[in-house]
Amino acid sequence: MQAMLPAAPDALFPAIEPYAHSFLPELDGHTVYFEQCGNPAGLPMVFVHGGPGSGCMPRHRQFFDPRSTRVILWDQRGCGRSRAEQPLAYNTTAHLIADMERIRAALGLEAWWVVGGSWGAGLALAYASALPQRCLGLVLRGTFLGRAADIRWFFQDAAQLLPDAWWALARHVPSAQRDDMAGYVVEQVLHGEAAHALALAKAWSAWEGALTDRRASLPPSSGTGSDAALLAKYRLQSHYLAAQCFFPAEGALAGCAALGDLPVAVLHGRLDWICRPQSAWDVQQALPASRVQWIDQAGHSPYEPPMARALVAAIAHAAQHGQFHNWCQPLPIGDGD
Repeated sequence: MQAMLPAAPDALFPAIEPYAHSFLPELDGHTVYFEQCGNPAGLPMVFVHGGPGSGCMPRHRQFFDPRSTRVILWDQRGCGRSRAEQPLAYNTTAHLIADMERIRAALGLEAWWVVGGSWGAGLALAYASALPQRCLGLVLRGTFLGRAADIRWFFQDAAQLLPDAWWALARHVPSAQRDDMAGYVVEQVLHGEAAHALALAKAWSAWEGALTDRRASLPPSSGTGSDAALLAKYRLQSHYLAAQCFFPAEGALAGCAALGDLPVAVLHGRLDWICRPQSAWDVQQALPASRVQWIDQAGHSPYEPPMARALVAAIAHAAQHGQFHNWCQPLPIGDGD
């Protein structure tokens, strides 16, 4: 295979196409898409996309060195190229974990590295907690833990950062409901009148875009594609948020004790306004053997050059060394006082 090196300025590898793609056999009304890229004999790594409700993008393939890694990307139930007539039915975190296992088994892999960002990092933690013997290690970026406080931060508390952009969402919410923005928006996107649900989904998308870009001067909706696709995405996300991502109160941290000394790298932008840096600290406190790298001048997007460089480097380090002890210094552990 021709040698390929990361290209400046964002450090990503050149675009590639899958060497294989397929669907899992239909189960529960869902047909799940997955693909393989890179070196078929390389170190297996599965990429877990964010959302919920998004999907894998071609650019996600470019975080991985195609010479040394065998990358498996998949679209979660109801997302991307995966198909379902009723995308919300039989669609929980437990179902997604089971789908990951079906993909691993279909490929004949004993274990793999798990790489995820945002919601994908939370799902990666949940998968590893349920099946630590199937994980060689984790690389987590901008982790979303799915706790009530994490959801409230996005819909409510982050208003202090961009009050004008937040108001573009809040104006669609009755004043009496603004103390529980998440509850109202999620309920209305799921079950509200169609025009109102779409207006909320567009405002939600624009608010997410403003927090990602850390500015308020965005167009009314930062969503792409048709109105139907946008509403479907946020309905699926609402389905998960209404159930606190089907996690216990502790969110994705609930089962972390099962991970033991599993190698875990946690990357988080100092300026991440969607998933608070507090989440990275909380992961490291729950997993003392993990390593956290704070990325200065980076927010939530994996494509900002400082984060892209750090993520590519962390994945490469995992592939080369299989651990993170010499990657960066551990954070101090709280004494519980």
